[in-house]
Amino acid sequence: MDKLLRNKLAIIVFLAPAFILFSLVLFVPICKSVFYSFCDYKTNYPIRFNGIENYVKLFTKDTTMWTALKNSIFFMIFSCVTQLIMGLVLAALLTNIKKGRNLFKNIYYLPCVLSSAALGLLWMFVFTPTLGINQMLASFGILKDCTEGPGWLYDTNGFIILPIIVISFVALWQYVGQSMMLYMAQISGISSDIYEAAAIDGCTKTDAFFKITLPLIKPMVATAMSLNAIGSLKFFDLVYNMIPEGFLGNRAHVLATHLYDQAFKFNKLGYGSSIGVVLLSMCLLVTFLINKFVKTESYDM
Repeated sequence: MDKLLRNKLAIIVFLAPAFILFSLVLFVPICKSVFYSFCDYKTNYPIRFNGIENYVKLFTKDTTMWTALKNSIFFMIFSCVTQLIMGLVLAALLTNIKKGRNLFKNIYYLPCVLSSAALGLLWMFVFTPTLGINQMLASFGILKDCTEGPGWLYDTNGFIILPIIVISFVALWQYVGQSMMLYMAQISGISSDIYEAAAIDGCTKTDAFFKITLPLIKPMVATAMSLNAIGSLKFFDLVYNMIPEGFLGNRAHVLATHLYDQAFKFNKLGYGSSIGVVLLSMCLLVTFLINKFVKTESYDM
């Protein structure tokens, strides 16, 4: 093994396929998107370099951009906080049960592997005023008529409109299993001897969770928060499928849907690329801040 590691040609041969694939699939498209963001680029039209004109328009004239930015930041904060808490709670509970653990793990993780497009359509029917929740409330006599209930996907009042809050909870339901599995994997790596020693010293299960489990899984907390933040910033599927197109105007846009509309619906590929660059910059910034301020230590478990 040491001889192989000293062979630079062997290292290059083994790394080359992954490096080439990474470059073609990720690095090259990112570089092209950055270039197009400084251009007036439309399909079947010549590319014209226009400097920072797209960015000036994006932050000074495009009111939808600020709405999309506000909604995306709300998604990010809501997802990071709720998935951190719910994921930890579920992981702690399932780690301590013996019967039915795998069943509950599969139940909570199942929505993660289902199609977001299909789930978006399913939940759209659930929250439609004449169907789903309102119909159920009317059948129990809580509402006089299903049309008098909340407009779950149609109410545009408030700083953060109700449809965005509803979709945030649907996203929590769909992706909390991912955070749960990450935390369970880290918790399962903690030696049982540590908990046994703590129990001998009179430590309760609650104290053990806060004083042993949490400090030891901090590296996974930082990783899960980064994944949640990036995933919520580029959120698209549920918003696009649950909100009726054009019904709420621009109030329900997030960065990904605004990018989609500008680039593919209105054929402003250069302008859409500038939104993509802003989205990429936000993902990198959030990841940097999480890694900087969520302090992690390495322990021998």
